Amino acid sequence: MSEQQTTGRLYGVGLGPGDPSLMTVRAVEVIASADVVAYHSARHGRSIARSIAERHLRPDHIEERLVYPVTVEGTDHPGGYRGAMEEFYEEAAARLAAHLDAGRSVAVLAEGDPLFYSSYMHMHKRLSGRYPTEVVPGVTSVSAAAAALGSPLVEGEEVLTILPGTLPEEELTARLASTDSAVVMKLGRTFPAVRGALERAGRLADARYVERATMAGQRTEALADVEPESVPYFSVAVLPSRVDAPAAAGGQGEVVVVGLGPAGPLWLTPEARGELAAADDLVGYSTYIDRVPVRPGQRRHPSDNKVESERAEFALDLARQGRRVAVVSSGDPGVFAMATAVLEVASEDPYREVPVRVLPGMTAAHAAASRAGAPLGHDYAVISLSDRLKPWEVIAERLRSAAAADLVLALYNPGSRSRLWQVGKARELLLEHRTPDTPVVLGRDVGGPEESVRIVRLGDLDPAEVDMRTILLVGSTQTRAVRRGEGGGEEVVWTPRRYPEG
Repeated sequence: MSEQQTTGRLYGVGLGPGDPSLMTVRAVEVIASADVVAYHSARHGRSIARSIAERHLRPDHIEERLVYPVTVEGTDHPGGYRGAMEEFYEEAAARLAAHLDAGRSVAVLAEGDPLFYSSYMHMHKRLSGRYPTEVVPGVTSVSAAAAALGSPLVEGEEVLTILPGTLPEEELTARLASTDSAVVMKLGRTFPAVRGALERAGRLADARYVERATMAGQRTEALADVEPESVPYFSVAVLPSRVDAPAAAGGQGEVVVVGLGPAGPLWLTPEARGELAAADDLVGYSTYIDRVPVRPGQRRHPSDNKVESERAEFALDLARQGRRVAVVSSGDPGVFAMATAVLEVASEDPYREVPVRVLPGMTAAHAAASRAGAPLGHDYAVISLSDRLKPWEVIAERLRSAAAADLVLALYNPGSRSRLWQVGKARELLLEHRTPDTPVVLGRDVGGPEESVRIVRLGDLDPAEVDMRTILLVGSTQTRAVRRGEGGGEEVVWTPRRYPEG
């Protein structure tokens, strides 16, 4: 007979969140048939897992108590906490392997689900490749907490994020700000940091607290009202679904100008993602509104690209009605975009008292530069070639001054169907101060489905290849274009940080 037929079988048995009646039928069957029942405990000897399964234990069961060497206290182990725990898991796995080698079946009990923040997984990783194994799933504390609150966790296209409270507060803040719904596990001593992260993310008012879900002593309340000293390890923080969530009574409206980045969700900051999800209304140019996922109950107000003042006034009027309004803008809203338009209107009556915040975004210049190398590695100037809001004479003078100062140039709004000559004129002005072989980066739809990034020389720059979706990065006298890689197939552009003396 093969070894696999003569060894015992390993079971990881999920017991559910605490109420014994929430154990699955399969969990009960496995415990009843097992030769050995193993469970973890602290040094005091009490095991929550054993207490949940106690009614199903037989007098002839061999019980293996796996006692943690440390929990929250310090250790003098030479490898520290991690070293002590690794040694413990190796020893525990060896004890279970001895039973399995003797042909005994072993059921390892686990609160919740065996593969969800459970100690069982450490046995699974060490033993499942050597012995036949079955994992019996269990109801998690996440589902139990939602049931205790009677609140949906997620609906439709909402995203649920599950976080350990042991993460640094900054990391918790970023993740809580960017998600729709969340559950934060492992509270206890981490509760003050979790509460702080929820507050900094603007989510504290929505957060709920659940302690010992389905167990004796279950407690639920608003997380903001919980005293930190009262929080045990077996508790979670919950941000329920935002869909159909009641609006705060008498809440003050505000306008948040949100930078979407140049294209796509990968360059959207967590803070911006969270504000877009929390907004009652979205206001913006229709092309940019279309980049934001549709959310139930959220109003969308698209408009033409040439009505910035009217759009800003509309958003501020909504905020005066108590609405939370996100004005969306491509790239960074403070770079040739909507932040100025909103603040200009907000600085006049009757909008002076309306709160306005600006959230930064990845700029088109920085996105294009990253694709080409590091052309903005030294001093640079950002200039718009659009003469719709300023005379061409002003643009020309600024181009001459920046070129004479030997600055790298990031040229926004270079051309459109109604503006065909500005790029050619700008090239002529720049050639007065630059050699024809100066590197120029043409970045079009960077980050988008039609992305194109090319490197040409200033003397060869063809205005016909430039449109409104293109940004130009024109090198200084120090900017270098170098071919790299096998066979010199890749050309990269970079501007040294050190400028030559004299």
